[in-house]
Amino acid sequence: MRYGTGRPAVDIEQLIQRIEIRDYVVGIAGLGYVGLPLVLAAAASGFRVVGFDIDVPKVEALNAGRSPYRHIEKETGAALATGLFEATADFSRIAEADAVLICVPTPLGAHLEPDLSFVEGTARAITPYLRRGQLIVLESTTYPGTTREVLRPIVEAGGLVAERDVFIAYSPEREDPGNAEFRTRSIPKVVGGTGERSARLARALYDRLVASTVPVSSADTAEAVKLTENIFRAVNIALVNELKLVLTPMGIDVWEVIEAARTKPFGFMAFYPGPGLGGHCIPIDPFYLTWRAKEHGIATRFIELAGEINRAMPGWVVDRLAEALNLRFGRALSGSRVLVIGVAYKKNVDDIRESPALVIIELLKARGARVDYHDPYCPEIPHTRQHQRLAGMRTAPVELTALAAYDAALIVTDHEGIDYQGLVDGCQLVVDTRNATRAVERGHERIVRA
Repeated sequence: MRYGTGRPAVDIEQLIQRIEIRDYVVGIAGLGYVGLPLVLAAAASGFRVVGFDIDVPKVEALNAGRSPYRHIEKETGAALATGLFEATADFSRIAEADAVLICVPTPLGAHLEPDLSFVEGTARAITPYLRRGQLIVLESTTYPGTTREVLRPIVEAGGLVAERDVFIAYSPEREDPGNAEFRTRSIPKVVGGTGERSARLARALYDRLVASTVPVSSADTAEAVKLTENIFRAVNIALVNELKLVLTPMGIDVWEVIEAARTKPFGFMAFYPGPGLGGHCIPIDPFYLTWRAKEHGIATRFIELAGEINRAMPGWVVDRLAEALNLRFGRALSGSRVLVIGVAYKKNVDDIRESPALVIIELLKARGARVDYHDPYCPEIPHTRQHQRLAGMRTAPVELTALAAYDAALIVTDHEGIDYQGLVDGCQLVVDTRNATRAVERGHERIVRA
């Protein structure tokens, strides 16, 4: 078979046969919250895996058997022990891989525009070492058209032609860090190619990595699927956050309302309010579609409104805390000592990406509060692009006898294992943004929902 003039197209039947017998090396570029679980899934499926990352200390730690993420620490050590996985910062070894799965961040710029610098940089880093027959799959969340318009031209600039020499596809990650029920191998994988042959080869690989695959007609469609999943969550969380704003002045507990509503066996899906959105997906992904829609002259008013509501939540929480201090003790927020409980964006993980806690701490400090935080999963706040002034701030030990020194405790992340009854017993005021104190037996008069 030939595609245009020149050399014949690669025979994908032979490649699929190699996948079936595991004579196939999987390369994964980016060993973060998405890439490392994918490494574990591939190694558990019997493939040799080479992981690539520019973070040399992380590479060295992984090769020494140390995982940077607590929720997959044991699995990482087990994968290394099999000899099927090794990490490297040497991108020339891309040539060893039969498939290259790209799992790098896709953040937003200062004006909520897509930042594809990590995708483009990785594509340029691997292109000099690509060879005929390789499969390149983008897993990073992005707007429809990225794989076709951004990744493919960079790859083809190296002289290889998609569908003839190499195969390019998109398969969005669906990771949920800390979720013990749904792990990488048990979550269905959406797969879309830049051509029919690319789609077929990508699906053949993922069929061996996960429980099932969901083929779609194109890479653009697969990109839209991922955005739709996260926009669905963002919009529904914005709805319950707005209900919280409406019901709180009426003296109605929004969590009680939702728990009662969810008893309806049809037509209702429970979402819960919070102090703001966190994680790498839900706070960011809707704006990728909004930006793309503007290129087509389309206004995404519903999506943008949801984003505005969710981004306003940290400020509302701080206002609620200030109001509670004033009404209960006649005390201003300025000069008050506040203990923030939890800085991770969700419970039982050490992931602080886009965490609303960081925004809340900065808002508290800006208003003159003296702030400590306690988080058993995050002993120190690392350097982040948006919150550089918080870098190096360390968790405070929570001794129940010392809680009275704080004017208020603010629960931002509802980690399990924290003694919430003891927290309420020891504090003059507890502001709870997660309904974490729902099971406490005494001290309810000290609790304010926010």
